[in-house]
Amino acid sequence: MSTLRDLALVLTAFGVCAAPLPQQTHEPPVLSIRTDLVTLAVTVVDSKGVLVTDLRQDQFTVYDNNELRPIQFFASDDAPATIGLVIDSSGSMRGRREDIAAAVTALADTSHPLDEFFMLNFNDSVWLGLPPSHSFTADRQLLLGAISALPTEGMSALYDGLDRGLDHLELGTRDRKALIVVSDGGDNASAQTLEGVKEHARRSGAPIYAVTLFDPDNHDARPRVLRKLARETGGDAFIPRRPSDLMNAFKQIARELRRVYTIGFVPPDTAGSGFRSIRVVADAGGGHHLIARTRGGYYARP
Repeated sequence: MSTLRDLALVLTAFGVCAAPLPQQTHEPPVLSIRTDLVTLAVTVVDSKGVLVTDLRQDQFTVYDNNELRPIQFFASDDAPATIGLVIDSSGSMRGRREDIAAAVTALADTSHPLDEFFMLNFNDSVWLGLPPSHSFTADRQLLLGAISALPTEGMSALYDGLDRGLDHLELGTRDRKALIVVSDGGDNASAQTLEGVKEHARRSGAPIYAVTLFDPDNHDARPRVLRKLARETGGDAFIPRRPSDLMNAFKQIARELRRVYTIGFVPPDTAGSGFRSIRVVADAGGGHHLIARTRGGYYARP
């Protein structure tokens, strides 16, 4: 997603000499404008967690570093997305493969027909789950076949999986993008660090949805890590207890991705380089409490 500020306006014009030269041509004025727009994917729910999908632009307020900014772009259409599945294939996921496959089936059935998917698996290492000829696919059967072949062994390189997933997400052809990670939150095999993943996620701007599956007796599980990462990126976190909860979580994610508000604003001229916080407020009137979820901020360019 781009960060945006008007940077330059250059106008050049060539004057006319007192004594005209033969074969002289006059270049037209050159106008050069560069504008950067910060775009936000915003999900709105009510106090019960129910999606709110009928809001207007004037019912949103955007704050950049606590400074009110006018909204320059607004859309609430049902658009296709690039969706990455980052699946834990370590030994801690043993016995859950069929439940995950059923949940992904529910996700695919609820998603936009033109969504494109990719899958990354991780245990001791990270690898693409689709056949080598497919970086992305809209073929649900191909996706489900890849999930059905998941191993469940070894250690957990969660941070490496998320880091590579964010990279691969940028190669997608859809403007709307999201990662869904299925894991217990534990990591004992990554070269990447949690802080490195957080930094990468901030720069990406894509929401991360966390589906945390763990055994309460597993002391390596860290569900809070995924919950915090999801909330900082504007996604959501789920801790399903039963297979039906897992399926419902994936359906909810698919519905949210189809009903995202896209909001764009231009940073103030005084914004320097570095990370700037974002807060979005949604108000439908009538005293109803609404929660607007979006990424926690963006990196401004000098």
